[in-house]
Amino acid sequence: MTVRIETRNGKLVADIRVKGPAGPIRKRSNVPMEITSQSGAKRWAESRARHLAHNGETKEEVPAPTLREFGSRWIKEYTIANGHKPSTIEANEMRLRKHLYPVLGGLRLNEIGEPEIQKLKLHLAGNADKTRACILALLATILRTAERWEEIVKAPRIDQPKVRLPEMEFYDFEEWEALIEGARRTGPMVLCALLLGGDAGLRRGELVALQWSDVSRVSVRVVRNEWEGHTGTTKSGKGRTIPLTARLAEAIAAVRHLRGPRLLWQDDGEPVGVHTLRSWLFRATKKAGLPPSKNLHKLRHTFCSHLAMRGAPARVIQELAGHANLTTTMRYMHLSKGSKEAAIALLEQGAGGERKAKGE
Repeated sequence: MTVRIETRNGKLVADIRVKGPAGPIRKRSNVPMEITSQSGAKRWAESRARHLAHNGETKEEVPAPTLREFGSRWIKEYTIANGHKPSTIEANEMRLRKHLYPVLGGLRLNEIGEPEIQKLKLHLAGNADKTRACILALLATILRTAERWEEIVKAPRIDQPKVRLPEMEFYDFEEWEALIEGARRTGPMVLCALLLGGDAGLRRGELVALQWSDVSRVSVRVVRNEWEGHTGTTKSGKGRTIPLTARLAEAIAAVRHLRGPRLLWQDDGEPVGVHTLRSWLFRATKKAGLPPSKNLHKLRHTFCSHLAMRGAPARVIQELAGHANLTTTMRYMHLSKGSKEAAIALLEQGAGGERKAKGE
C-alpha cells in the first residue's frame, strides 16, 4: 500500500495505490475540504486505502465518526466493559464536555493529528499540569480504542506533559494532637471520624461507607468506598487491614450504636455524608485553635506523613494507605529523617567489620 498527498490548484489530492480483493487499485481522490493539513490528509488517505484493500471499489466507504460521536459511544461501551467507577466516568464526561469537544468535537477521528493536538494543548495551557495530563491521556485512550475498533487506521502519538506534583499539606505532631483535643471537645463521633482519617488513613468515601462489620477490637478492614450515593470497592480495588491505635480503639468503642450497619451517624439519626465530615473537621479545627479547614484529605496526608517521619518502610506505608502505586507512597519518604544517613552508616559498619576481620 502506498499513499501520497499532493497539492493541486490549492486542493489536497490523495494518490492511493493498494492491492484489493480483485487486484491492484489506484485511486486519485480529492481530500475532504474540512481537512487542511498534510498529516490529516495522509491519515484520511490511509483509512480509505485500508477500506479499499479489504472491500475493493464496489462498496461505499463509511466515514470515521467525529470525536463527539465516538466519545459518547466510548463512554457507554468502553467504560462499562472495563468496570470504571462512577466517579471516573463522571470525570471523563466532564473532560470531554468542557475541554475536548469545544476544540476537537466536530472533527472526524482520522482528522485529529499533530496540528490539532497542538491546538488542544494551547487551549489547555492555563490549566494545572495534572489536569492537562488527564485530558491528553483521555484523548489518547479514546483514539487507541478507535484504532482497535477499526474506526481509524492508526492513532496519533500524544506526548504527555511532565507533571509537577504539589506539596501535600499535613498536620505536624503538635498540630495533630491539638486537633484531636479539638475533636474530643466537639463530640465523640467527631473524634472517631477524625482519628479514622489521621490514625488509620481512611479516605473520605471509605469513612462514609465504613460498617461495624468491618471493625474488630484491634483492626479495621477497609473494603468499600462511597461516591455520590454509589457504594463500590476502594480506589485501588483492593481491601486492606489497618491495626487500631489505642485511642482509635477507645473512640470506636465510645460511639457504638444500633442505628444501622454504618459506623458513623449524626446526632439526629441520619447517616453521615462527606458534607457532614467536612463540617465536623471545620468545627474541630476552630476548637483546636488551628486555621479552620474542611480539607478531609489532609487527615490522610497526616497519616502517611507521620508514618514516614517515624521511620516506617515505604512498602508498609503503601499497604496501610492502600496506594495502588509505590510512586504515590514515595512522595512522603522525604520526610523520613535520617534514612539516608542510616543507610550509609550500614556501609560504614560493614567496612569496619571487614577491617576487623583482616586485623585478626
